[in-house]
Amino acid sequence: MQVLKFVFFSILLITIQFSFAQKRGINWTADGMSYYKISEGNISKVDPKTDAQTVIIKKDQLIPIGASSPLKLDAFYFNSDNSKVLLYANTAKVWRYNTRGDYWILDLAKNSLTQLGKGLPSQSLMFAKFSPDGKHVAYVSEHNLYDEELLNGNIKKLTSDGSRKMINGTFDWVYEEEFGCRDGFRWSPDSKQIAYWQVDANKIRDYYMLNTTDSVYSRVIPVEYPKVGEAPSPVRIGVIALNNPATRWMKIEGDSRQHYIPRMEWSDNNELIIQQLDRKQQESKLMYCNTYSGTATTFWAESDKAWVDLNADDPSGWSWINNKKDFIWVSEKDGWRHIYKISRDGKSTVLLTKGDYDIDDVKAIDEANNFIYFSASPNNSTQLYLYRVKLNPKVQADESPESLSGSDLKGTHKYSISPTGKIAKHSFSNHNTPEISEWISLPDNKSLNSAKSFPKNPKIDSSINVEYLKIKTLDDVVLDAWMNKPANFDPNKKYPLVVYVYGEPATTTVNDVYGSHNNFLYAGDMSQDGYIQVAIDNRGTPALRGAVWRKAIYRRNGQINIRDMAMGVKKIIESNSYIDRDRVAVWGWSGGGSSTLNLLFQFPDIFKTGVSIAPVTNLLYYDNIYTERYMGLPQENMEDFIKGSVITHAKGLQGNLLLIHGSGDDNVHYSNAEALINELIKNNKQFQFMEYPNRTHSIREGEGTSKHLSTLYTNYIRMYCPPGAK
Repeated sequence: MQVLKFVFFSILLITIQFSFAQKRGINWTADGMSYYKISEGNISKVDPKTDAQTVIIKKDQLIPIGASSPLKLDAFYFNSDNSKVLLYANTAKVWRYNTRGDYWILDLAKNSLTQLGKGLPSQSLMFAKFSPDGKHVAYVSEHNLYDEELLNGNIKKLTSDGSRKMINGTFDWVYEEEFGCRDGFRWSPDSKQIAYWQVDANKIRDYYMLNTTDSVYSRVIPVEYPKVGEAPSPVRIGVIALNNPATRWMKIEGDSRQHYIPRMEWSDNNELIIQQLDRKQQESKLMYCNTYSGTATTFWAESDKAWVDLNADDPSGWSWINNKKDFIWVSEKDGWRHIYKISRDGKSTVLLTKGDYDIDDVKAIDEANNFIYFSASPNNSTQLYLYRVKLNPKVQADESPESLSGSDLKGTHKYSISPTGKIAKHSFSNHNTPEISEWISLPDNKSLNSAKSFPKNPKIDSSINVEYLKIKTLDDVVLDAWMNKPANFDPNKKYPLVVYVYGEPATTTVNDVYGSHNNFLYAGDMSQDGYIQVAIDNRGTPALRGAVWRKAIYRRNGQINIRDMAMGVKKIIESNSYIDRDRVAVWGWSGGGSSTLNLLFQFPDIFKTGVSIAPVTNLLYYDNIYTERYMGLPQENMEDFIKGSVITHAKGLQGNLLLIHGSGDDNVHYSNAEALINELIKNNKQFQFMEYPNRTHSIREGEGTSKHLSTLYTNYIRMYCPPGAK
């Protein structure tokens, strides 16, 4: 359930539009002291200290022969010696991101521009990348893997069995959605071999979407989509040598339909390192595969009675250190999300981040200065700061985390650190401080330009009237929440309450950042219109509050999270006489849409109005990777799926419901809406429903769609949860 893994109202529609290339962040130079950017059609190098830009490649150099205008670039990549540039243009979306398009090579010495993949369909190339020696480029086209030799332009087709259901070098829908796996092949360090994933979706049933808007006849759109309870697609790892393109398959133990392989990288020229998860995702194994014999050997493993959390959001790369004698791994095996140093043979495991706190992300590894940088917030899970510890601690004192963000600016600090760990872009905001940024040097943690460093007293947005709360429910659970009070607030009057929810393991809603309290879907200013707004993070959300907090939702999605949110809102209402109990609305999208329905159906005494967008209404309708991770297998505990499903509680509807869904939603299928509609009809429950024809999960395609959705939502809230004080 990743595509709407949004945290803040104002970010949702923006993040959906980002291409895969844009998600990579800053395009650093090799020395880590500057970065590249596209500016006015040119490719420039920028000095962060002065912001001075030097044009490296002029847009005139990007004009193909016979064309009159330069390529409009989505991304670009230099080879190791900066003699050639790989250019990505004319891109198209595959499910969520623009991962398909055309690739070109610009030879800087010859000033020549050459298109790759000649003879292959336009806009069909994916994930092109230089070999380490810069002599070749490999890419995927139409589910097959290709190698192109740059010296002579020879193209070699490395696989030939690719099809919609036999996927080489990339992934099916569910691997992309739930594991973040998109780029499905890796060059060996010596440029002689390519390792790749093959996904066999032939046994996965298709979900059929119906396009009824683009022709006088409807068109069926099949999506290979494994529902919960269905065995996964068999996935295997193959290795091809450029001088002998016959695939050697790795002999990974176990039933290929009962496990996943979310990570694979080269550990040396003839060996792969692989992560294998069992189907329930309760056991993670790390293994080495000899690429000639195919033999796989497990050297490290961990397990959990709920699920083993993924090591990182980005499944590419492997954090080797100490000349590949050790690597860095993130695990919750001691109950907290911590950083470990693991020896290459798996026999030595060193905890680097000791203490009862979670790290958020590893930001950088600086071996030269013996540091690993990470984000965390030991004292307030709604905020983030930068810390570092020693990679190779020699004494006990070296193991204590060192805070780098300072104590003056309370809120969310974000860092993008260069690969060499020498400089970083540092950004900060909180609920009433708009984002500010500066460039710093590392490891001394000083501003690169004192004239452009953070002001001592950042500008505050005085219009923000937000309060962060710790709510103790009658179940003795302490929840984080925020409350945004209306303009000209008068505690002696009664105000309507609008609660924003998500509630599932994909994201949190209570974060101390600027803009997180603005309802992007509301056509107007909720504060000026006299609404109190609230968000609450329940158990099961990925807050930095320990594994027990996050995994409390296991087999209880739709139950424990819903009760936490309901009891939290109940406590807020009871503690604040200025909230009008008859005007309480709740809304959410995707998993938040499901939470909205469960709250409305199970706690009608609290919630009077709900707007649910693209919800999962039956837990059996969603994909296997996400649902089985958090709920187990329906073959073993069907009662948990029944108790947690919205549709089970539909008969409890007493208030006002607006249900919204796109009929072209490949993520949360339109059948979720129709199943719930049938149940509501059966129980004679009146409601309002809006279908957006052929729109996806984001409901943004088509002229006027976003405005229409916003207007619909706003009018409904104003009608059934009227604004203003009484």
